[in-house]
Amino acid sequence: MTGRPDFSVPARVNCEGMAKKEAVKGIFNDIAPSYDRLNHFLSMNIDKRWRRVAIKRIAEQEKGRLLDVACGTGDFSIAAVRGGVQQVVGIDISEKMLEIGRRKIMGMGLQEKITLQYGDSERMEFPDQDFDVITVAFGVRNFEHLEWGLKEMHRVLKKGGKVIILEFSMPEHFPMKQLYRFYFKHILPVLGGWVSGNKGAYTYLPESVSRFPQGKEFLEILSRCGFQQPLQKKLTFGIASLYTAYK
Repeated sequence: MTGRPDFSVPARVNCEGMAKKEAVKGIFNDIAPSYDRLNHFLSMNIDKRWRRVAIKRIAEQEKGRLLDVACGTGDFSIAAVRGGVQQVVGIDISEKMLEIGRRKIMGMGLQEKITLQYGDSERMEFPDQDFDVITVAFGVRNFEHLEWGLKEMHRVLKKGGKVIILEFSMPEHFPMKQLYRFYFKHILPVLGGWVSGNKGAYTYLPESVSRFPQGKEFLEILSRCGFQQPLQKKLTFGIASLYTAYK
């Protein structure tokens, strides 16, 4: 699977008539200053453990060059370097998130190993088979056209390389299913909106999770986009899922 996907299909729009990509960019630019603090607080720091679990899926032969898609403020990129990855390129459509990430990386002295740059998951400016491993941490549900983004990831991944995707999911069993839905619907928007000043951003989060194809459905989409041996591992009672697949 080489070359770029066909972008002639009109952009999907949200209920307000704005293209999803532009809406997502606006949300994350707006909440960028409080994003890291809120992420850790609202997840009770469980998000850090999820990233460590994902990093352990990167084999030694895959630690050369990593692409971190929807990298945000660079938490996963930093964790990857600390886990032994030699070179990381992170891309995101939110310039304000990238600015914060670059400051963090400079403060840690990791600028020789990590590069964060503006980039669209559906129109990557990289040659075919450029990366040993590709990661997406809590960003794939924000792709405007999911399969286009996954096909671009497949294109720039080396043959035999691995894709690792961390994403929120909805628990399926009592009582976690009910507790999680209550937290997402009633508590998260209030706390997130109070701290960030943007309640809409934290209303979008549970809505985007509930709409995202999960489990078997997402594994089938990975296969359809050219990936092989797709697997899912549920984390923390199914609150998040770790997906892996190969090219």
